[in-house]
Amino acid sequence: MTTRISAPALTAAIDRLRAAGCVFAEEEAAVLSAAAPDEATLDQLVGRRALGEPLEQVVGYADFGGVRVRLRPGVFVPRVRSELLVRLAAEAAGPGAVVVDLCCGSGALGLAVRRQRPDVELHAADIDPVAVACARDNMDGNVYQGDLFDALPDRLRGRIAILLANVPYVATRHIALLPAEARDHEPHTALDGGADGLDVFRSVVGCARDWLSPGGIVLSEITESQANPAIAAMRAADLGADLHFDEDLEARVVRGRKTVGPVR
Repeated sequence: MTTRISAPALTAAIDRLRAAGCVFAEEEAAVLSAAAPDEATLDQLVGRRALGEPLEQVVGYADFGGVRVRLRPGVFVPRVRSELLVRLAAEAAGPGAVVVDLCCGSGALGLAVRRQRPDVELHAADIDPVAVACARDNMDGNVYQGDLFDALPDRLRGRIAILLANVPYVATRHIALLPAEARDHEPHTALDGGADGLDVFRSVVGCARDWLSPGGIVLSEITESQANPAIAAMRAADLGADLHFDEDLEARVVRGRKTVGPVR
């Protein structure tokens, strides 16, 4: 259906978004008008955005890593900085590699890896049933619901070449400081990482060695202050560990590897 939005309606949308504090009101109005089949629908979409709902949830999709990912209300919106995770995973993925997107949300990270490496075997899991339904909207099977590794079929044990674990890593005391878009419209289970933000991370790396193939890697996004304890946790779990930083994305990723022999 062709969108038919008049110039006055578009101007009114821009003014309403600007009044609501949207810094990029013109750009957002263009996205909303493209998603609206008529002016009445545009008015509804602008209203949702003006109340603080993330733009991606309002229009029902996010463009991430070259993939248009469908979103449902209440599902974590993929961040641009997570493209570092995708890049490192794609660089490491050989033909037929088993890739698991744990705490997958919409499944955006795994889908972006598969776009670059179409021959990988992709699986995804999340504890949130809404996120699982959203990931199933985007993927052609192999999406599981459950708590971390409990969600995965046992046949993957010892076979995972790349474990994307974009776990919640915001310290509990910092949740209140997040932008309202995240704080009020994304599940806290996708944000809250406990006292220092690394509770879920430690749970993942503590079990990762049993699930990784020889030489397999686990990748997680962290903050600058979490780098040393995250590396220590990986080494305590008998994984080799190193840190990667992308200045343009302002992203940090810690990588653990299942090595043969003692961890250095």
